[in-house]
Amino acid sequence: MRDMSIQGAAVAAAQPSWPREQPEESGAVLPVGEDQQESELADLLSQEQEEGETLLEMIRSAQEKAKAQREALKLPKNSTRYGDAPLEAYARLARAKSRPEVNAASGYARRRLAQFKTALRTDPDNAARIKAAIRQLQKAVNRGEKKKLELDRERLTELRRKRAAKEELREKEQRLRQELRRRRSQRMIRESGYMREAEISDRLATHLTATQMELRQQAQELAASTSTSLETAVQQYTDAAAPAPAPAEASFSGEA
Repeated sequence: MRDMSIQGAAVAAAQPSWPREQPEESGAVLPVGEDQQESELADLLSQEQEEGETLLEMIRSAQEKAKAQREALKLPKNSTRYGDAPLEAYARLARAKSRPEVNAASGYARRRLAQFKTALRTDPDNAARIKAAIRQLQKAVNRGEKKKLELDRERLTELRRKRAAKEELREKEQRLRQELRRRRSQRMIRESGYMREAEISDRLATHLTATQMELRQQAQELAASTSTSLETAVQQYTDAAAPAPAPAEASFSGEA
């Protein structure tokens, strides 16, 4: 009996060693699982960071392009009245009663024409108004040459009328007088039409310039709103992709 009790005590003393060995075996497996989870989490964070950096680079590029576009779409500050030059050229041409006066009016038109061709390169925002003024000034130069021929014909008709009056050819004088009046009235009607044509051309060019300015303003506002929307989207994406460190540490401590 004593031997049996001694053996039972020995078996009982040997049994507690098994539970102590079991945690050691499970403990040996846990560190391997934690390392794997940490590695996967690190890879995930690295991938999200790379995606975030790529998106930020895209946003910066878009912002730079939007800024360049806004600079290009700045409204013109030049308030030069380009349409006044053709009106002045036609007014001088209408007042001209001789070849020297017509040459002076044509000279004014040529000078302004050269100035506007230079302005077309330095003031592209008002290109429509400048081109309209250039067309009218070129017409003024051509019409000046035509008026010199008309003045020559009128002068010749006047000389013929005076000769008929001197020779007392009343019927011929009357006919030449009417022809001279008809020529002059037709020329005056054409010259007044030139003024109206220049005025209408300037109004159309001004309207076209205003429309272009409005479209540029709308494009500028659209570019600014698009840039703001991209910034908001990036911020939302960054906030959503940001890791939550506190819950991750808590889960690790719970497993340990």
